[in-house]
Amino acid sequence: MKLRRTSFLFLFFVALTANAQKGSDIIMTIDDTPVYSNEFVRVYKKNLELVQDESQKTVNGYLDLFIDYKLKVAAAYNAGLNEKKGYREEFSKYEEQLSRNYLYEDKVTTDLARKAYERGQYDVKASHILTLVSYDSPPQDTLKAYNKIKEALVKARAGEQFSKLAKEYTEERGGAERGGDLGYFGTFTMVHQFEDAAYETSVGGVSDIIRTQFGYHILKVFDRREHEPDVTVSHIMISSREDDARTFDPKERINEINGLLKQGSKFEDLARQYSEDKGSSVNGGKLTRFSKGKLRSKKFEELAYGLEKPGDLSEPFETEFGWHILRLEQKHKTETFEEQKEVLEKKIGEGSRSKIVTSAVNDRIKEKYDFKGDDSFKLFFANFITDSIFKKSWNYNENFAEKDRIIFVLGDDYKVTYGDFATYIKGIQNKRGLAKSITRIIDEGYEAFETEQLKRFFRDVLEKTNEEYAAIISEYRDGLLIFDVMILNVWDKAKKDTIGSQDYYKANKGKYQWEKRIDADIISSSKEVIIKEASAMLSNGKTIDEIKNALNTDKHINVIASSGKYELDDQNLPGGFSAREGLSKAYAQNGNYVVVNVKKIVSPSNKLFEEVKGRVISDYQKQLEKDWLKELRATYKVVVNKKALKKLKKQLE
Repeated sequence: MKLRRTSFLFLFFVALTANAQKGSDIIMTIDDTPVYSNEFVRVYKKNLELVQDESQKTVNGYLDLFIDYKLKVAAAYNAGLNEKKGYREEFSKYEEQLSRNYLYEDKVTTDLARKAYERGQYDVKASHILTLVSYDSPPQDTLKAYNKIKEALVKARAGEQFSKLAKEYTEERGGAERGGDLGYFGTFTMVHQFEDAAYETSVGGVSDIIRTQFGYHILKVFDRREHEPDVTVSHIMISSREDDARTFDPKERINEINGLLKQGSKFEDLARQYSEDKGSSVNGGKLTRFSKGKLRSKKFEELAYGLEKPGDLSEPFETEFGWHILRLEQKHKTETFEEQKEVLEKKIGEGSRSKIVTSAVNDRIKEKYDFKGDDSFKLFFANFITDSIFKKSWNYNENFAEKDRIIFVLGDDYKVTYGDFATYIKGIQNKRGLAKSITRIIDEGYEAFETEQLKRFFRDVLEKTNEEYAAIISEYRDGLLIFDVMILNVWDKAKKDTIGSQDYYKANKGKYQWEKRIDADIISSSKEVIIKEASAMLSNGKTIDEIKNALNTDKHINVIASSGKYELDDQNLPGGFSAREGLSKAYAQNGNYVVVNVKKIVSPSNKLFEEVKGRVISDYQKQLEKDWLKELRATYKVVVNKKALKKLKKQLE
């Protein structure tokens, strides 16, 4: 097989780590591409204990393994395996995860989780006023909504009654009737901008104007109380909805069920049979644990928290959903931050707070690498992108005049252009959830685009400048590529090449031999008296099955028996066993007694291909790998730096 010379991309990736190799000798070159001593030292120290051949544990011996390793990597690039979709996706995931440690992304997430935990020790009671406007609304509608909420804010801070203002100004559905009252709520209940304002506004204070996806808000905080631990309850519910098919009164039915409970009927059975909350009835009425402020029914919540001991039952009561009976299952203890950390970090990663993490990381990169850019490009794209994007058919001349204009620059020469952003926008037009205005498409698209570019730049710089990161990522990259190139050239090839593996078997039959074997029955028992009885039955010509049927019962297995061909070192044969035809004596073996009835002694013979197919394929793979490596050494020019090698031997040996 003719292999082409090392690809440009392979040289590029080698170059990426070159800066990290400064101060390290060149241990060898592969087609004039340098390989550095510090990489050899790292791999040698890491893998030394895995090397089984003692001769390969010396520096000279291990160098051969290292050369093979680097040649496989070169072959993988030459085969274009680094361009395969599966490889790119898997490597990208690992690169993203590893770089998080260096971006301090995990630290930002943990800090937000701790902040959420500390807030979660308290619930806030607040009311709010909302003027509705979406991000896609025309400017005149946005201004109208803003002016309206600003007017309400001025009056609220002047001391006018907040509930009265809510009735006059709020556009929230049902908000006017409630006077804007939200009751008590905790963390992760509201969108994070609203939560921030609620927890950062003092009791009795009115917040600044808050912008969310719903519109503009102001809120007033009335109280703050310690958060009570979660509770778990079960309930039986009879809906109070009107139903022409119903033949009973809901209140009467819940009282009948309550009577059955007092007579000793099981709560779970009654919930499964009668409860009309289909989500919980299948679980015997059990609900997911909850905390104060998380339920839509205040009365339900108050009665649940009023129960004192697990097993306590409420009397029937009515809520806006129907009639209920509650049973307390558990009052949970307050968890520490470490106990909640994983759950909190997951909520932050999946919710709107994830944008805070992204923004913090982006700001860190911009500051460190002298970001230069502004929003002037948005005006161009507002005219460049047409309404065809809403039909998922927007296209453009890829050589448009402004293609090379710069949006932003990082470091000395990392330039992001109009052409880059146009390509990105074209690519996202088929995604679900695309904004409904071109302005929002540009704004939201740029946020994601900028984040993607910043992280790509950071990872490239990190690999050039951070030796630890470069070593880890290079090792993972090489490992993935070697795995793929071995599948291509060795593992799959051996499995699919049936003729080749059979030819290998024929040429190496001497490796696959049965040693001297016996064709025998073997019987074992933990009781000497039973083994004597079994031995007598064997002497009288009884079969294995007849002996098992006679000596074993449904309750007691007295003997274990088997028949077959056994090599003399088989673990089923007792120690000290002498192979001769006929019935053996009873041997004591590992707390058991064993007898062997040798029916025939089988001379050594070749194993059939089907009997050793797995071993043959494994050996054939080794031969293919050996031949392939020989070919690679003939294809690539490997030159070892003897002076650097001598220095390494002194250092390591």
